[in-house]
Amino acid sequence: MLRFHKYLLVVACLFFFSCQNEIDEQNHNDQTVTNASPLTSYLQRVAMVKTVQDNIIDGSSYCTIKLPYTVTVNNETIAINTTADYQKVIDNINAYNTDDDIVRISFPVTMVYYNYIEKLIPNQSDFDTLIDYWNLYPDLLSKINGLNIQYPISINIYNSYNQQASSVTITSDQVFFDFIKNLNASQYISLRYPVSIKDYNNQTKSITNNLEFENAIKYAIDNCSENNIVSLDFAQTITNGSWKIAYFFKDSDKTTSYSGYKFAFKNDKTVVATKDGISTTGQWDYNIVNGAKEFKIYFSYSSLLLHKLDYSWVLFEFNNSVIRFRDITNSNYLYFEKN
Repeated sequence: MLRFHKYLLVVACLFFFSCQNEIDEQNHNDQTVTNASPLTSYLQRVAMVKTVQDNIIDGSSYCTIKLPYTVTVNNETIAINTTADYQKVIDNINAYNTDDDIVRISFPVTMVYYNYIEKLIPNQSDFDTLIDYWNLYPDLLSKINGLNIQYPISINIYNSYNQQASSVTITSDQVFFDFIKNLNASQYISLRYPVSIKDYNNQTKSITNNLEFENAIKYAIDNCSENNIVSLDFAQTITNGSWKIAYFFKDSDKTTSYSGYKFAFKNDKTVVATKDGISTTGQWDYNIVNGAKEFKIYFSYSSLLLHKLDYSWVLFEFNNSVIRFRDITNSNYLYFEKN
């Protein structure tokens, strides 16, 4: 009898720890993302090279000139040794209204792309070719400015392919960018919170979960002026041409269910979804409510698949090629991409 009681005790303990592990795993999974998760791509863009600070010199938000180097403005040679020296160029340009204000770079220089790739540029001709190349991609989703991660941070990793768990310490933006770039589909990661960040006002904030991190990124997109170099009208953008669903997550990833659909948003607030020559008409609306940019879409129950898109979405970001909506409370997402 005593041996039986000991057996029951062991079983009870195993059951308790098994349940506890399931609870811990569930809580862990709430904060787990993959290389396809929206937060992962936003974090990688936070970790990109800052490229807008020298736009007055190179004219591109997708690359920057590696320090140090020199420029000539209105016959004055200016040494650019630190980021503070960009102001000298601006002050020179603003000093008089009668000069040419042309910034001439002393070559060779090394250009650093948003993704940390470096390239030596020997002369003005090669420089002009490079800038023309980047100008072909005006809607490339660039660095998210106004949010700086305070390193080091730690990340847990689980590989579902070989069922191996590990962790890594990230020490810089470049290390973080490369880490995310090298993630594969079988890897699941979770940040170890809290994570400390600084905003564009140099205010420090402690982030305790994924949703807080995403909200902080959203705030930076909306409020840091360096992220809003080009001003676009949303209604004009969405009604220009047709769109397809690039990503739809509502409790689970449902993107593939909408493959082949084309969405045309009309000025009269109707939206026409077309697939295989069959069109379905719904309605859309866009308003700013308490500072939030709310987007609503509605299809009747006659098309249950399209009806699942119905929601009060919040506009996360957009340009001429992509429009990204999110549900703030439940982490659901709807991304449109230009056809």
